[in-house]
Amino acid sequence: MTEPTVDTVLVVDFGAQYAQLIARRIREAHVYSEIVPHTISAAELVERAPAGIVFSGGPASVHVEGAPRIDVDVYELGIPILGICYGAQLLALDLGGEVAKTGRGEYGRTELARTPGSTSCLFGAAQPTQQPVWMSHFDTITSAPAGFTVTASTTDTPAAAFEATERGLFGVQFHPEVAHTPHGQELLEEFVYEACGCRPTWTMSSIIESSIAAIRAQVGTGRAICGLSGGVDSAVAAALVHRAIGHQLTCVFVDTGLMRQGEGEQVVETFQRHQGIELIHVRAADRFFERLEGVVDPEEKRKAIGELFIRVFEDASGGLTDARFLVQGTLYPDVIESGTSQAAKIKSHHNVGGLPEDMDFELVEPLRSLFKDEVRKVGTELGLPDEIVWRQPFPGPGLGVRIIGEVTPDKVATLQHADAIVREEVRIAGLEREIWQAFAVLPDIRSVGVMGDERTYAYPVIVRAVTSEDAMTADWARLPHELLERLSSRIINEVPGVNRVAYDITSKPPGTIEWE
Repeated sequence: MTEPTVDTVLVVDFGAQYAQLIARRIREAHVYSEIVPHTISAAELVERAPAGIVFSGGPASVHVEGAPRIDVDVYELGIPILGICYGAQLLALDLGGEVAKTGRGEYGRTELARTPGSTSCLFGAAQPTQQPVWMSHFDTITSAPAGFTVTASTTDTPAAAFEATERGLFGVQFHPEVAHTPHGQELLEEFVYEACGCRPTWTMSSIIESSIAAIRAQVGTGRAICGLSGGVDSAVAAALVHRAIGHQLTCVFVDTGLMRQGEGEQVVETFQRHQGIELIHVRAADRFFERLEGVVDPEEKRKAIGELFIRVFEDASGGLTDARFLVQGTLYPDVIESGTSQAAKIKSHHNVGGLPEDMDFELVEPLRSLFKDEVRKVGTELGLPDEIVWRQPFPGPGLGVRIIGEVTPDKVATLQHADAIVREEVRIAGLEREIWQAFAVLPDIRSVGVMGDERTYAYPVIVRAVTSEDAMTADWARLPHELLERLSSRIINEVPGVNRVAYDITSKPPGTIEWE
C-alpha cells in the first residue's frame, strides 16, 4: 500500500493498545502510519525510511528489569521522534534526563500549563496556555535531558512536555491520542506536519488508486476468487479487486442458512446485480443443518461449520481450475496480531476454521494496511451501500454460535426474527454507529411465563450490545431504558415461542462478545 509518494510515520509499540490508537490518529491527519515492535534496530528503521517515529505508551516502568527498550542508535539517525507517556520517559532516561518514582502517579483528566515564554514546535500558536490532558502514569519525568526545553508542566510532573527542536526530539507525558485530550490531535498534527515535514496525501482516493495498481501488478491477466461472507471486510475486498481486474474475479457466496434475516438475498442483490460481479451462490442451508444435528458443544459446532464451509467452498470453486489467486479481507489489526507484517498465512474464515493449507492459491489482501474504520470509508468510496459498509461484525459460524445448544431451522428462524428487531430498534434510536455490535442470543433453556390468562413455558431471548474500538476489549452498552423496554415488548409480542427478554451487562474481559 505504501509507495514513495506517501510519507510514513512509524509507531514503535511498547505494549498495551496505545500503539494502534496512535497509528489511527496519525492516519486521520492523512499521513500513513505503521506499527513496528520495539525490538526493531536502528539499521532496520533506516531501511524503512520513515519521515518520523513515535514511541507509544506502555504498562511497564522504565525502572523495571526487562522493561521494553529501544536501540539507542535511533536517537542519532536524524529522524524526528515523539515519545508519548512511557515512550517519553524512555526517551528522557536514555538521553540523560531524570525519571523518578515520586510515589504520586497521575491518572485521568489533568490540567496542563504551558511554560511561559517558551517556544514550542508541538504546541501551535492557536493552542491554549492551559488545557486539560489525559494522564496515566506512575513514574514521573522530573527533569528533561540537557539541551531540551520544558514546554509544559502539571502540578505533579515538572516536565510534562519537553523538546529539542533542532534535533527533532520531543516528549509528552500525557496521551494526545485519546479523545479525553481535546487538543491532542492538533499536537500530533504539529509533529507530523511541522517536525516531520509530512504531506497530508494519504487519502481514500490515493488508497484506492495505489491498491488498484498493486492488485493489477500482482494478478496480471490471471483469475482470482473470493469467498464472500456477507461481512464488511470481504465485501470491500471484493469490490476493490473487481474495480482493478473486473471479470477476472469470481466470488463464491456460501449461504449456510445461519446468517441474519435477509442477508443472503442482500449479498446477491449487491454483488450480482448492483456491482455486476460474477457470483456463484451456493444454497447450502440443508447441508449445514444436517451436519449440526445433535451437536451441542460450542467448539464442536464451530469445527463442524468450519469444515463443511471448506468442503462447500472447494466444491464451488473446483470448476475454476485456472484461478491462481485467493482474495481475502485481512485487515491491519490481523497483521499486527500475527506478530509480523510479513505474515502470509491464510486467515481463518472469521473463526470458522480457515481454508486448508494445501489450497494452492496466492493471496491477494488489498486491505491488509487498513483499520476497520478506513475499510468502511473505502467501501463507501467504491459505491457499496450503507447496509453493507456499516454492517456490524458477525462471526463466521453465524447464528450457530448465538444459539446455545443444538442448532435447528426452527431455532434459527426464532433468533433471526428477534435479532432483526434488536438491530431495527437500535437503528431507529440512532445508535447504530455508536455501538460496535447489538444482537440477540437464544439460550438452551425455557422459563415459565404468563401471556393473557395462560401459563407459558418458552424461550428467553438475551440481548447483547457492546461498545468497542477494536473488539479486543468491549464494554456493555448503556442503552436507554426506553429502548430496552421497546425491545422487550416487541420481541415477546412478535416472536412466537419467546416469553422473556434479558439484557447482558458483562464487559470483555471477563466475558467475550459472543456467547460461544
